[in-house]
Amino acid sequence: MEKTLAGKVAIVTGGSRGIGRQIALKLGRMGTNVSVNYAQSKGQAEEVVQELAQEGVQGVAIQADMKKVSQIRELFQSSVKEFGRLDILINNAGMLLNTPVIEMDEESYEELMDLNLKSVFFACQEAAKTMADGGRIINITSTVTKMLLPTYGAYAASKGAVDQLTRVLAKELGNRQITVNSLSPGPVDTELFRKGKSEEQIVQMAAMSALGRIGTPGDIADAVSLLVREEAGWISGQQICANGGMA
Repeated sequence: MEKTLAGKVAIVTGGSRGIGRQIALKLGRMGTNVSVNYAQSKGQAEEVVQELAQEGVQGVAIQADMKKVSQIRELFQSSVKEFGRLDILINNAGMLLNTPVIEMDEESYEELMDLNLKSVFFACQEAAKTMADGGRIINITSTVTKMLLPTYGAYAASKGAVDQLTRVLAKELGNRQITVNSLSPGPVDTELFRKGKSEEQIVQMAAMSALGRIGTPGDIADAVSLLVREEAGWISGQQICANGGMA
């Protein structure tokens, strides 16, 4: 692959597993040096760093609990100290709780909102302070904000809020030619997605896609690769669905 992003630097939150891992590796293949954020999966984050080295780029694994603003700030400080600049932020860290609204307890609600919304807000804030002009911010949200599925109430609310944040931030950073978009996957074959679902439920979700399958982490990484390149500089403030044509 042509290294069209040679010399660029990215932070990928939740970059040790699943979608985040594939995004980090895709950016590496494009020539980007990557700070791979992880919460607990140190070994897996270091494996990503090793794979990045095989692509001829630099990576660093940085631990940070994205629910805590102080650690978000330390993540950005450590990354800039390591690489000297920031060009790309992928807000990927998140969690999913399938709970009916009537059953959601306060503790679970706050944990979900802290990771899915608060972490994105304050990571965007740090990016706005440190990112080079012409940079790219991509917030990973979800197609469930359009599908209105039962048991996804709190999750859809958190992701829908990020979509709105994305639109506003695009206006705030546009004078610096920084684009801000949200990328909304449909069902993606990850550990997070499969948790608590039967094979029958997964088959049913696959059938809802125009392409007849659920997505892969690589599908989402490929979509990210389109939005980070120079040619995507006129796309900003958008919610872009990467869901195989799921209605």
